[in-house]
Amino acid sequence: MIRTSARLAAAIALAVLFSAAHHSAAQDQTPASPAAAPAPSAPAAAPPAFPKPDPADFTADTPSKETVNAFMQANLGFDPNGVWQVQAIEKTSLPGINRVVVLVGDKSGKQQPQRFAFLTAPDMKHIIVGDRIVPFGEHPFEEGRTLLQQRANGPYRGSAAKDLEIVEFADFQCPHCKSAQANMDKLATDFPNARIVFQNDPLPSVHPQSVPAAEYGVCVSKLGGSPAFFTFASAVFDGQDGLASADGATLTLNSAVTKAGLDPAKVSACAKTPETKSAVDASMQLAKELDISSVPTLVINGRQVPANAPYETLKQIVDYQAKANGLSK
Repeated sequence: MIRTSARLAAAIALAVLFSAAHHSAAQDQTPASPAAAPAPSAPAAAPPAFPKPDPADFTADTPSKETVNAFMQANLGFDPNGVWQVQAIEKTSLPGINRVVVLVGDKSGKQQPQRFAFLTAPDMKHIIVGDRIVPFGEHPFEEGRTLLQQRANGPYRGSAAKDLEIVEFADFQCPHCKSAQANMDKLATDFPNARIVFQNDPLPSVHPQSVPAAEYGVCVSKLGGSPAFFTFASAVFDGQDGLASADGATLTLNSAVTKAGLDPAKVSACAKTPETKSAVDASMQLAKELDISSVPTLVINGRQVPANAPYETLKQIVDYQAKANGLSK
């Protein structure tokens, strides 16, 4: 569920792929007239013809064109068909804030190039995209990666090492989070060397039972470890309709605890403690510090991606991010 407007993952990291999906042409199913002449062969696709940049549009010394290209590579490099061109780096009327314009296209030339514009912050470590503040630079995901290595302490499956860390921020009552679990299971299978972490990020204003579900999850993990948690989580998502009311939530959560092999009474008592509330609050605070604007969100070595994106795209991104960090999957 989206908390704010445009997010970088939609604006740039998946721009090429999603634009291709939205603009794919439907097949013409109209029968051809017997008298119609054969249709001419379609011309071969060619890379986009970006307009030549005007030197007059490069009035700012920072960021450098090389830094912008490195940032674009970090975001779009997962797609072998993605191409871009830095079109402008110009001063604004505000000291220390410059405007950058990049044209983004694809190598097939089937898509119209898209304009991606942003403002740089004075520290040159962040940019402003719409109403979002986004990490910037040649290695824009490193700060987020380090933060998660230090503080993403939720239950996990896969490797104990944090070299390739995929952190899922989710809400048990969110339908999109439920549908994303198929992707999570595939990632666990395809990337056995990854550490796949679950972090609670409930949205109580929208999903009133998401906080009790998160508190139960913390206690299941505490009392039964990560294997028990993921059995519990699967059962809660499967029975998500039961979270529509407080009474239904109690039945659903207790049933999930039983399936995880634990005592519902003990888990319920644990869920009511201040320590458990603090654990859920800390996970929500971590999401806030990362400026996570929607659930479900994956953070792949610091890089945010919608968890319910097409699976092949997620797999491409994980592969690319692993290689960018000098890892094998």
